[in-house]
Amino acid sequence: MATPHTATEAAAYREAYRPQLSFSPSRNWMNDPNGLVYHDGEYHLFYQYNPSASVWGDMSWGHAVSTDLLHWQELPVALMVEKDARGEITQSFFSGSAVVDGANTSGLGSAAQPAMVAVYTSVYPQARTLANGRHVPAGQQSQSLAYSLDRGRSWTQYAGNPVLALPPEKYHDEYRDFRDPKVFWYAPHSKWVMVAVVALRHTAVLYSSKDLIHWEFMSEFGPAGAVGGVWECPDLFELPVDDDAANSKWVLVINLNPGGPAGGSGAQYFIGQFDGKAFRADASTTAEAVRWLDHGPDFYAAVTWNGVPDGRRVLIGWMSNWQYANKVPTTRWRSAQSLPRELALRRIDGRVRLVQRPVRGLEQLRRELLVAIGELQLAPGEVALTQTPSVSRPPFDIDMLLDPGGAAQAGVKVHVGADGEQTVVGYDRERGEVFVDRRRAGVAAFDPAFAARHAVALPLRAGAVRLRILVDTASVTVFAGAHEATLTSQVFPGEGSDGLALFAEGGQAMVRDLHVWSLASIWRPR
Repeated sequence: MATPHTATEAAAYREAYRPQLSFSPSRNWMNDPNGLVYHDGEYHLFYQYNPSASVWGDMSWGHAVSTDLLHWQELPVALMVEKDARGEITQSFFSGSAVVDGANTSGLGSAAQPAMVAVYTSVYPQARTLANGRHVPAGQQSQSLAYSLDRGRSWTQYAGNPVLALPPEKYHDEYRDFRDPKVFWYAPHSKWVMVAVVALRHTAVLYSSKDLIHWEFMSEFGPAGAVGGVWECPDLFELPVDDDAANSKWVLVINLNPGGPAGGSGAQYFIGQFDGKAFRADASTTAEAVRWLDHGPDFYAAVTWNGVPDGRRVLIGWMSNWQYANKVPTTRWRSAQSLPRELALRRIDGRVRLVQRPVRGLEQLRRELLVAIGELQLAPGEVALTQTPSVSRPPFDIDMLLDPGGAAQAGVKVHVGADGEQTVVGYDRERGEVFVDRRRAGVAAFDPAFAARHAVALPLRAGAVRLRILVDTASVTVFAGAHEATLTSQVFPGEGSDGLALFAEGGQAMVRDLHVWSLASIWRPR
């Protein structure tokens, strides 16, 4: 279990490359986050899961819960892949969402005991006639329901599945690629709204329902933005601009693979308006370059929680990339989710941008302040930060204001080890970008695309850039500038590659307001 119950399980969460800041299953394969919903004091994280192996296959919904979005308890599989007597898959459970039907619009629960309803993509690999008499051809992807009356611990599939068998008529030939429903309650019209994708047509399709069971097509959006791969895992939500409730906009997230900013998987977003029927992107959104949620290589299938108390909008993504996800050097388990992030819309340099911060409460993991420097001039070269005896192993939380000055590049090196092993996070003054360079970060031979440098354009403000860097055992996540730029990168450093160092190249730089904390692991034995 993700909250270890035995010494063996506790040891598993100390194994090489096991994330200490974000969720990973105790064993086997995981990918997309699904069914994110808050209910009765718990944040539910469902996810694509293979209960049989540490590579993709036998798609089911795994399940974990948290009371603070930091510490997780892994629960039994929620929706298990179905097979016939020959062992052939008859139904897989692809990505989707979950809601709490508080008004019992579906009739699946009651006012006293509201149903948690999962809306997911049923995949039927074989042509078959369902128990309710419906015939589905081989490969059909349709939207279906399951519900729980015990806080997500047990699930019943709706007898009338699928509730949305095919995409709009003009896309009926795309029945094999109609998937990933995100459902939410739209209060102004007292109805449920679903956004799904016709993946190969780069189109998001919007539906409405009064009861979660009967769905009516409303509108579509796309193609737009990045279309270099299939569209997947959409999300649609409203946020105030600069915390002004009278001035809000809607954000449409579309993940795609391949075609991301670092190659392979990626997550883009559009800003616009939703009138209860159609989403229309602002002209600036479509006229500018693609807006990416993350410019690193390892952030995909990003979606947000429904029902978070106090109105926060919290997002999480799968911390991997389909280019190499099945090959990363872990065995007992494979893949992790990102650290959850809180979202807001801010006007930055005259444009409304989506900003992301680590989920509130992360600071409670801070264990010891290892480095506190008000101002430090960096000559060309390196300044080690690991001379402090108390500095041990990641995870670390680094917060700094970097003035590159006359240096061509400056920043911090993490996971520094023998033979030049290092991951470099810095600012390239000539290119005007923040970058993460993992070309010497450790194990990378499993795929030629892995050892690379990734960057995002970001202007200096008052000659400096703010960097918040979360260093985990096998990842580096950077929040840069006014939090409008992020980069998430997996790394697989060698044993003992735990060093930290500041650096400057080609001239002098200045580091101001530098703080480095060690962080406690989120995994704790009962």
